[in-house]
Amino acid sequence: MRVTAISENTSTCGLKAEHGLSLYIETEKHKILFDFGSSDNFAANAEKLGIDLGMVDIAFLSHGHYDHGGGLLTFLDINKIANVYMHELVFEPHFNGRNEFIGLDPTLDGHPRFIKVREDIDIDHELSFVTLTKRKVPIETNGLKVGRGKYMEKELFEHEMYLLIHEGYKNYLISGCSHKGLINLIYGFSFDAFVGGFHFMKYDVLWDEDKLLEAAKAIRNSCAEFYTCHCTGREPYQFLRDEVGEKLHYLSCGETVSIE
Repeated sequence: MRVTAISENTSTCGLKAEHGLSLYIETEKHKILFDFGSSDNFAANAEKLGIDLGMVDIAFLSHGHYDHGGGLLTFLDINKIANVYMHELVFEPHFNGRNEFIGLDPTLDGHPRFIKVREDIDIDHELSFVTLTKRKVPIETNGLKVGRGKYMEKELFEHEMYLLIHEGYKNYLISGCSHKGLINLIYGFSFDAFVGGFHFMKYDVLWDEDKLLEAAKAIRNSCAEFYTCHCTGREPYQFLRDEVGEKLHYLSCGETVSIE
């Protein structure tokens, strides 16, 4: 499996960086787009990298925040064949701690190539799109909310899903932001490699040291390799890297990793 970050917060090769995530994934059977960044930057970056997004045969939206679905319309204009899998709640209105809207463009809801699901789904022998219901540790909401009717409710990230890729005897877990908790994902799934954000960007390495050490322990005890990006934050990443060593890697915009 090959994974290329075509939208990410950092860039080491001159591509456009933004607060967002989009991953282009090649498996034995599929060309996959996982998330769509905040804007159309992912498409411009893909073109510079020689990646033909028109040949993507299946796509996934991890959750209903703008920094992962902002480029949805751009993708639908470029690509005429791929269905986009997502949770049925992704178009609910989502807000940050300052009550600012951080959701998706509601005019896109109902597009004929959107496939909305509520529960785990096996797409074929290689791909599963999955939820997470069991928790080892509480979910941190960081003040995020979802609008339902006249009311704001605490965000429980019911709309967040993950992609499991099965190749041979190996399983790979792809996550957008891991809002439900990295530790919960590590203990909730069996995988040989993880790719995605940890959502530690608001952690202070001094004030939140205990939380980061707990995450480091979970990573260290796992048998998997971890490739992180986007919402992890550079300082929390470096803290974790110092704790767990070469089990943890950073994936910047334009970089490709081959995972076997």
